[in-house]
Amino acid sequence: MKIENKNLTSLDQFINEEVGVKGTEARKDFETDYKTFKIGVLIQQAREKQGLTQEQLAELAGTNKSYISKLERNLKDIRFSTLQRIIDKGLGGQLDISIRFE
Repeated sequence: MKIENKNLTSLDQFINEEVGVKGTEARKDFETDYKTFKIGVLIQQAREKQGLTQEQLAELAGTNKSYISKLERNLKDIRFSTLQRIIDKGLGGQLDISIRFE
């Protein structure tokens, strides 16, 4: 038997109420910021999975620890070439990119 809690909202409902509905400038800004945040989290997770410190990753990728730290904390925009170098040379991974039209 499933019990519904009418006080709960979905994540989409929450974002709609707190940020704005899809198509608004506020929502577009939020979604862009989220994607940037997600890149930092993915880098951090991959680095930790490889057993690397920020300093080790920075050395492998030809950058510095401060830059890696700022990326992981979403405090720095990242250039595509630097992202590719961090993933390829630093993490030994491969960057996949796609374009979607919604």
